[in-house]
Amino acid sequence: MKVVAIIQARMGSTRLPGKVLKQVMNKPLLDYQIERLKRAKMLDDIVIATTVIERDKEIVRYCEERSLSYFKGSEQDVLSRYYEAAQNVNADVIVRITSDCPIIDPAVVDDVISHFLQDPSFDYVSNTIERTYPRGMDTEVFPFAVLNRVHQEATAYPDREHVTSYIVRHPHKFHIKQVKQETDESGFRLTVDTPEDLQVIEHILQHLYVQSPFFSQQDVIAFLKQRPDVVRLNENIQQKRS
Repeated sequence: MKVVAIIQARMGSTRLPGKVLKQVMNKPLLDYQIERLKRAKMLDDIVIATTVIERDKEIVRYCEERSLSYFKGSEQDVLSRYYEAAQNVNADVIVRITSDCPIIDPAVVDDVISHFLQDPSFDYVSNTIERTYPRGMDTEVFPFAVLNRVHQEATAYPDREHVTSYIVRHPHKFHIKQVKQETDESGFRLTVDTPEDLQVIEHILQHLYVQSPFFSQQDVIAFLKQRPDVVRLNENIQQKRS
């Protein structure tokens, strides 16, 4: 069974254009994310799913320079991009990751994948519906058969754009499992969608990455609990749908 992380990535962003390749300590954010995902024990492959439009050639160059697998698909129909990318690499299980989660914890990714593999009767396993994890640890897992079904059934534009929203909106059609942790840390925002978010990630990387590149979610939370000034930088940002 081939388990593939597919990272949706594009240069377009209304609030922080080019965010995926923004530099922190002379490294693009996507470097940090890939570096961390490569530590996930349950992943067989990582594919960056970008688009066919001109401005995203920068992401293609990024991938080619680093010998990373990538796929180019529709900018707006992200569901078809996922379907075609998964089909292209013969993925049996898809792990959906978004490129605005640069410090995602590979242990969290492995945990969500493990919940799926322990009972493959599940159509969709994630930690994103009833949140206990910080935004920025978002992990969704589903088999290719379910992706194929959603690709065939979902016709509304929001469902084509947001990939898994059709599943979440139709819980009677799908066997869904939500992964939660014991303590609710969902109040912390570790995603990058605005300049303020980027400032938070800069603080975290400058403090933790220099000590150990493979710091955990718990390390981040401990740091932020000691630094309420950093938390305040983006605590009022309204989350957009991903």
